[in-house]
Amino acid sequence: MTSISGTDDEIVGKGPADAEQPAGRDDEHLSRNEKREVDERVQLRPVAVYEIVRKEGESELARPTSSLLWSGFAAGLSIGFSVFTQAALRHYLPDAEWRPLVECWGYAVGFLIVILARQQLFTEITLTAVLPFLAKPDIKCICSIARLWSLVFAANLAGTLIFGAGLAFDILHTPEIRAAALEIANEAMEPSRGYMFLRAVAAGWLIATVVWLLPSAESSRFPVIALMTYLIALFHLSHIVAGSVEASSLIFSGSLDMGQAITHFYLPTLFGNVFGGSALFALVSYAQIAEELDMSAREK
Repeated sequence: MTSISGTDDEIVGKGPADAEQPAGRDDEHLSRNEKREVDERVQLRPVAVYEIVRKEGESELARPTSSLLWSGFAAGLSIGFSVFTQAALRHYLPDAEWRPLVECWGYAVGFLIVILARQQLFTEITLTAVLPFLAKPDIKCICSIARLWSLVFAANLAGTLIFGAGLAFDILHTPEIRAAALEIANEAMEPSRGYMFLRAVAAGWLIATVVWLLPSAESSRFPVIALMTYLIALFHLSHIVAGSVEASSLIFSGSLDMGQAITHFYLPTLFGNVFGGSALFALVSYAQIAEELDMSAREK
């Protein structure tokens, strides 16, 4: 994903300090520096966050094909470190009841790399790409979304297949970590298709939450990303890209049939992530600011 950046002033015009103020404002007793500090601490309004994310979506929809493919491929490789780090922590930590509370932090590593490195991850663009369509629905936008999703998804899967093959064949010669990774992968494939879908919906919602929080996070981007993605592992939710590393490692190690992987994991997780990020979160987020957008349009 091309990480969301910029300020409210850049996206939606003047900030609180520059806006036209009514006569006799209550903070006249403050110095100029104190007023500036107050204005800087005012949180972005939901409509400003929406506008930032929407413009980010427009930028992603307009990116060249080669850029999307290479960025998506890099994200697929990077996300593999979520599985590898979690497996390393499982191997080195004692087998105690509290171990999952610590090892699940390893799952956040790949997401931190992807988001902070501004790589394209499919589950993040399920939100950003949809907001421009909600603002101005037309066939051209639908085609652009289909292009973006298909390119990034294919590139993500290519990266995860390579990482999964590396795990299965133990190219780094870490047999203990490989065994832990395959154990984690088998656990991820245990839920039925119905539960896999529901867990994927929840994961899609959490990833969309990360995207929505980043414009307001400022210096807290690292803990926001780490906490939200940690919860995906802690709650045993299903993520199509990180989970593809697990599924492909089982496929290449001979523990999972390709057809079973597609019907049991890939399809329900893909639809669940898209539904959670695009349908639920995007629509709810748009609904909370739709009236404000209409009011702004009428005032213009």
